Amino acid sequence: FSEEEKVAFVNWINKALQDDPDCKHLLPMNPSDASLFKSLADGILLCKMINFSQPDTIDERAINKKKLTPFTISVKSICIAVYSVEGWHTFNTGQQLGQKMRSIFNSIFFLESLSISLTITSFTLSVRVLNCCDFLMLFIQLQFNNCLNKWWQKINNFSQDIKDSRAYYHLLNQIAPKGDDLDQLPIKIDFTGFHDKNDLRRAEYMLQQADKLGCRQFVTPADVVAGNPKLNLAFVANLFNTYPALHKPDSSSYDLNLLEGESKEERTFRNWMNSLGVSPYVNHLYSDLSDALIIFQLYDMTRVPVDWSHINKPPYSLLGGNMKKIENCNYAVELGKTKAKFSLVGIAGHDLNEGNPTLTLALVWQLMRRYTLNVLSDLGEGEKVNDEIIIKWVNQTLAKANKKTSITSFKDKSISTSLPVLDLIDAIAPKAVRPEMVKREDISYQDKLNNAKYAISVARKIGARIYALPDDLVEVKPKMVMTVFACLMGRGLNRIK
Repeated sequence: FSEEEKVAFVNWINKALQDDPDCKHLLPMNPSDASLFKSLADGILLCKMINFSQPDTIDERAINKKKLTPFTISVKSICIAVYSVEGWHTFNTGQQLGQKMRSIFNSIFFLESLSISLTITSFTLSVRVLNCCDFLMLFIQLQFNNCLNKWWQKINNFSQDIKDSRAYYHLLNQIAPKGDDLDQLPIKIDFTGFHDKNDLRRAEYMLQQADKLGCRQFVTPADVVAGNPKLNLAFVANLFNTYPALHKPDSSSYDLNLLEGESKEERTFRNWMNSLGVSPYVNHLYSDLSDALIIFQLYDMTRVPVDWSHINKPPYSLLGGNMKKIENCNYAVELGKTKAKFSLVGIAGHDLNEGNPTLTLALVWQLMRRYTLNVLSDLGEGEKVNDEIIIKWVNQTLAKANKKTSITSFKDKSISTSLPVLDLIDAIAPKAVRPEMVKREDISYQDKLNNAKYAISVARKIGARIYALPDDLVEVKPKMVMTVFACLMGRGLNRIK
């Protein structure tokens, strides 16, 4: 990472968390020294950044904030676990200092990207960007960079095309409030500096106009002139997020009901894949699996033998390219049936290629289940693990710790309170659960949700790599409930070993 990038992101963090009382001892950081990396030491700042970027990812009741000791600083394990949940590929804690700093910095940029892309990925704005229904679905699938390029089509990149600042002048003029809304005063963009012959001065004048919009962030005049793509991307994304200046299409011929946002289940599976380090990064669960290359990587990781010489790889030609993808998908289904022994009745290669949600999820779920059980099998020295073994272990562990809770299956209604999960966590890691944070009597729906949020955050805190969401516990979704108990079993067995 460059010094300019470090300075930009330190300033972003200082501004984003300046009013958070839990960060008063850490902020503001000095962008010109190593304050950033020192401030991350107790894990609080990184947890706060995660929640700023994706609210409610971590239940803050699980964060150790006071009287920190080397033991309680284990709050950092929350952050490492959340990397997995939110789609990060975890960095190796055994890395050299320089490698660790690069990993941390890349994680910060990932968080910052999530934060400034929230509006971009929201349903309402994705509907507004393009006035053709076919492109609306495409827009949702585009990568973060391409979203912005679709919005501002006169630039093709965030380096060479913006060095003279002139595109930015037009962009600022386009998005600046015109006073059309009663509660918004017009902001006039001054083009006086547009014709300045000095690139640095022109960039400074442009940033002064951005400051009128409250958007002078991430770049200096030198960053603009140098064409730093990462910082310019962040600058434009912040403009988009603050002043999208987009309007819903007037035509009533668009069936907006055809557009659906990502479900919680889809997000869980996508983040699980990304946490394993698949390449390329999975942005959209269905379109990004259309050539089955991600599936083959997951087969490799779950010990399903893949003959890579049989697989077609990109780039795919315009003529016959999709047929090559379908051939891959056919092979993926064949491997699932013959080698992995998955139940794939009625699923064909073209279903994966076309992104059939139900059938694609059926395969992905079995992959995730196989991965989870493989981890348990490794900890159990090769013994095959199934649902019955997990349930038996859960109940035995609860009984040994003198807990009153137990489960009969992964559909047990008592799981909706999260009490069996919380008691199991306490049995595995005594004192990890704070009793005053748990509601046990007269439990309302909100109490159940609060218990679930706390349970998942504490589970991650003790090192269980849980991918499920609080709603999965409250609604007792058997598949995801199984992964919660399996991950806790893995954590418990690992502790014993």
